[in-house]
Amino acid sequence: MGPATSPGTGVPDSAGAVSVGDGTDGERAGDADNAGSLGGADNSGGQGLRDGGRGSRALLIAGAVVAAIAALTYLVALATHPIKVNLDGFDLQVYLGGAHEALHKPLNLYNWHYRNDLGIQFTYTPFAALLFAGGLVVPFSALMGLVSVVSVFALAATVWIAFRELGWRSLASRAGATLLVTGLVFWTEPVQRELYLGQVELALMGLVVWDMCQPDRRRWKGAGVGLAAGIKLVPALFIVYLLLTRRFRAALVACGSFLATVLIGFIGLPHPSVTWWLHAYFWEAGRTGFVGDQQNQSLRGIITRLAGSVAGGQAPWLALFLTVGVAGLAAAVVLWNSGRPFAGLMACALTALLISPISWDHHWVWIAPGTVLLLDAGVRAASSRWARAWWPGLAGLVLVAYGAWPDFWWPNTGLLQGGLINYAPAAVFAHGDNPDYPEYHWHGLQLLAGNLYLLAGLGLFVIMLAVAIRLVRSDGTRLLSVPRPSLGKGTR
Repeated sequence: MGPATSPGTGVPDSAGAVSVGDGTDGERAGDADNAGSLGGADNSGGQGLRDGGRGSRALLIAGAVVAAIAALTYLVALATHPIKVNLDGFDLQVYLGGAHEALHKPLNLYNWHYRNDLGIQFTYTPFAALLFAGGLVVPFSALMGLVSVVSVFALAATVWIAFRELGWRSLASRAGATLLVTGLVFWTEPVQRELYLGQVELALMGLVVWDMCQPDRRRWKGAGVGLAAGIKLVPALFIVYLLLTRRFRAALVACGSFLATVLIGFIGLPHPSVTWWLHAYFWEAGRTGFVGDQQNQSLRGIITRLAGSVAGGQAPWLALFLTVGVAGLAAAVVLWNSGRPFAGLMACALTALLISPISWDHHWVWIAPGTVLLLDAGVRAASSRWARAWWPGLAGLVLVAYGAWPDFWWPNTGLLQGGLINYAPAAVFAHGDNPDYPEYHWHGLQLLAGNLYLLAGLGLFVIMLAVAIRLVRSDGTRLLSVPRPSLGKGTR
C-alpha cells in the first residue's frame, strides 16, 4: 500500500494553489496527472508540457541554449585563468592526505593536520579514508578532472531524476527542463565551490536521490543511503525518514549497508575506528574548524556567530536541533502520506542541512533538486496568475541568493569563486574559538549576506511547514499517521 492520496485532488481552490505531483512509481499514491497538490489541480497546459505537448520543443531548445552558455562560459573561465583559480582541489588533497596517513600512520589519522594547519583535519569516517586511498594511485590532475566530470554528471542526473519523479513523461520535455535547470544551477556558488574544492557532495546527493527514488519493491533500495551515511554521517537522517514512513525493508537495508561500512573500517583501520566511533570523534563539530565560520551555513553556525562564542551557542542550538528536526521530519511524513514522495524527500534533505552541526556552503547543492520542485509547481499552477508566478519567482530568488556572483569587492578577482555570502568578512582556516574572529563582529548587511544561505533555507523551511499544515487541515489528521508499508508490487 502506498501513501494516501488526498480527496478532491483535481479540484482547484479559491487560493489558486498549485499541484506538486510526484512520481511514476506505482507503489506511490496517485499518478503523475493528479498525484496530489499543494491544494489545487494541475492545469492542462502544464500537463501538456510535461507529456510532450505544446511548448516541449521550445523548452528543449531553451534548455540546450542555457546549458551550452553555462558550459561555454565555464570553459572560457578555465582557459583564461590559472587552473588553481578554478579547480584547486584543496579538499580533495585533504582526502588524499588522510588516506595516505591511514595507510602509513593509521594511529595518527585523527590527530593529523593537513600542511600542519590546526584548522584542517581529516573529518570523515575510517571507511571513507580507505575509499579515498584508491585515489592515491591516480595522478592528481587526472583525479581532479575525473572528480569534476563525475560531479557535473551527478548534478545533471539528480535533476533528471527529479523531473522524472515529478511526472515529466516526455523525454523531450524532461531533457529540456533538465538542461535548463542544470545550466542555471551550475552557476550557483555551492556548485562552483564544490568543483573548486574537489568535493564529493554532488556525487553523494546523486547517490541518495537515485536510491531514495527507487521503487519500494526493489530489494536493495536503501543501500545507497547507507553507503552515503558511511562516508558522511548526515545522510543517516534519510534512514530515519524511511522508518517514519514505514518503509522498513529499505530502512533495514540502509542500516545494513551503513553497518557494513563501519565493519570494513574496523577491519581495515581498527585503531582509527575505535577513535572515531567509540570515542565519539564524529560528534566533535570543531574538528572541521571554527564552528561559527562564515561558510558554515547551518543553524549551529548562525547561533554561534550571534551568541559570540562556541560554548554560548551550544544550548540554544540543541533546542533548535530538536525542534527543527521534529518539525521537518513531521512535514516530510505529511508530504509522503499525501502522495508527494519527492517533496517529502526534499523536506528531509532541507531539514538535514539546517540541523547538521556543519553545513558548508557547498553542502547546499541540494538547491538543484529543490529548484526542480519549485519550477514544477509553477508549471502545474491552476488558474491563479499569482500561483503561476509565485513558484517560478521563488525558484528565481533561490538562484539569485545562491548565485556564484563574482567578488567584485576584491582586487584581482576572477569570474569564479564568488557568492553573496562573501560580502561578510571571515576568518581564514580558523579553529577553536577566538572573540576576535570577524564573524562575531558582523553588522548591517554583513549579517544578512554572511547568513544568506541559512536564512534562505529557513524561508523555504517555513513554506514547507505551511504546505504541510495546510494539507493536514484540508485532509485531516490521517496524514500524520503512516500507512502500512508497501508489499512490493510496484509497476517500475
